[in-house]
Amino acid sequence: MATNVEERTFEDAVQWLRDHSFDLIEAPGTQGRVFLKKYNVSAAIQKNGDDGVKIFAYPGYLISGEISKLINRGYQQVLKTSKTEVAATADHLKALQQFTEELKDALCLPSLYNESLGTVSEAYQYDRIVDRDTPEAERKKRPWERVRVVTGKKSRT
Repeated sequence: MATNVEERTFEDAVQWLRDHSFDLIEAPGTQGRVFLKKYNVSAAIQKNGDDGVKIFAYPGYLISGEISKLINRGYQQVLKTSKTEVAATADHLKALQQFTEELKDALCLPSLYNESLGTVSEAYQYDRIVDRDTPEAERKKRPWERVRVVTGKKSRT
């Protein structure tokens, strides 16, 4: 079932965001790029062509003024910046999810079912599959692959 999707121009999207309590900051040194902030989450949008709009920097929780990336480590989701990693709390995830849904609404992007259920990480890094795509000779040895060398005399017990 095909449906027609309303498209917003860059100016219409910016106005929608202002009307819905987003803080907007013009990107310094560039035209047609705006940083958005709400719920201590930030993202950036930019003009795409003459009238279109696209996401330039995907939503991330602000940590020390830097937009973090949400990474799923399999056992814990973390917010990672260039300087630090912080364990993601339920409040962080709720803010990210709410911000993302409102941003999609502003830009007339589809809201997918699995994304609407909760936050979706930008990267999934499970400890047993890290570097699995690199040649075997170049991979670091995992703890269970390391050979233990025992030195010294055998003792009788």
